[in-house]
Amino acid sequence: MLIFAIACAAFCATLAGGLFALWLKDKLHLILGFSAGAVIAVSFFDLLPEAIEIGGQFHSPEVLMSWAALGFLIYLALDRIQFFHAQRHHHHHGHDHEHHGHSHHCESVGHPAEHLLPNKLRGTLGAGSFSAHSFLDGVVIGLAFQASHTAGIIVTIGVLTHDFSDGINTMNVVLKNHGSRRDALRWLAADAIAPGLGMASTLFFTLPESSLGVFLSMFAGFFLYIGASDLIPESHHAHPKFLTTAMTITGAAVMYMAVRFAS
Repeated sequence: MLIFAIACAAFCATLAGGLFALWLKDKLHLILGFSAGAVIAVSFFDLLPEAIEIGGQFHSPEVLMSWAALGFLIYLALDRIQFFHAQRHHHHHGHDHEHHGHSHHCESVGHPAEHLLPNKLRGTLGAGSFSAHSFLDGVVIGLAFQASHTAGIIVTIGVLTHDFSDGINTMNVVLKNHGSRRDALRWLAADAIAPGLGMASTLFFTLPESSLGVFLSMFAGFFLYIGASDLIPESHHAHPKFLTTAMTITGAAVMYMAVRFAS
């Protein structure tokens, strides 16, 4: 019964965050700035310490940091592959217009390739990583309750405090990469359901703590790339730098206080 209540609370917190991002779409650059700070803070203040705490008895901190770096580089490679793919299509598209006498119009647009064409793979990778992290959040909650009731409550508070931010981040990463509202809502639903599924899975098997620490490290690397190389540049693009910077710092500070309060 307690697990069901926690799953419902996580679902509502994630859904509320996503709908909040959807309603304030006109202020998306400010929300993106906040999300960037929150995502980076989750990596530094939640995922990495949790990975070291859980996996420290199996791996050295250097090994876990290496897995985080590998996660960052994997996400970078996938992101660049998609960018170059979009760039090739852009060049082909430009040649077609030139052949039909519309080259001047194409040149006047002046947007980079990644903004001319839908780039749904980036949104899918980002939203998928958030959903996978939410599933692992649920696994961590279930394992914590297996250890002790007190540990389970503490971990649950920590998860719920950033589920709202997860909902915002999921919506933002899909919409920013030209995904449709329907796609964003689908991924939001997946992210909202994921913690409950993760908790339910621990009723049938126990995920080795050594593997969990490695996965948390890799997801920390994913989130660092998403925040530093994706959300921050997008939030600053053609928008007031002071406000977006302030929102990024605010997002990081809020997540830092939430994690510290929960712990």
